[in-house]
Amino acid sequence: MTDFTHFNEQARAKMVDITDKKESSRKAIAHSSVQMNQDVYENIVEQKNKKGDVLAVAQIAGIMGAKQTSSLIPMCHPIPISGVDLSFEWRSQENNIYELSIAAEVKTIGNTGVEMEALTAASTAALTVYDMCKAIDKAMIIGQTYLQEKSGGKNGDFRRGDMKDNI
Repeated sequence: MTDFTHFNEQARAKMVDITDKKESSRKAIAHSSVQMNQDVYENIVEQKNKKGDVLAVAQIAGIMGAKQTSSLIPMCHPIPISGVDLSFEWRSQENNIYELSIAAEVKTIGNTGVEMEALTAASTAALTVYDMCKAIDKAMIIGQTYLQEKSGGKNGDFRRGDMKDNI
């Protein structure tokens, strides 16, 4: 069990000690998506939702999600986040299905990365879109959530597609 960083010598969970890790500039970008029917799509783009501007609320929810990551994921360190930005892009698909693509970018200068914060931001934004629109259609699908890229830290940079064994 000593090869696993999140277990102590008694094979019990522990938070990794990052005391001796060097501070560096770190960035992570994560993606998620929500598939919906035309009624939900029009409700969002025409800003007719009774709960308010769906994308504006999802943007704020994503930022809040990034800031709360260490409260939600047990082994995540609370870190000083220096920036969070979310962007949205619409994609039309077959059979009047629309996909909202969500990208979340999180930055810090610190001794641990922000991958989990970016993933939490993208997920929280997607969940917020679902929550605000579920009265119109409960069949929406929250799509794959994944890390697109990360930079900084001891393990170096990662970019999805650069590795031959990516899913």
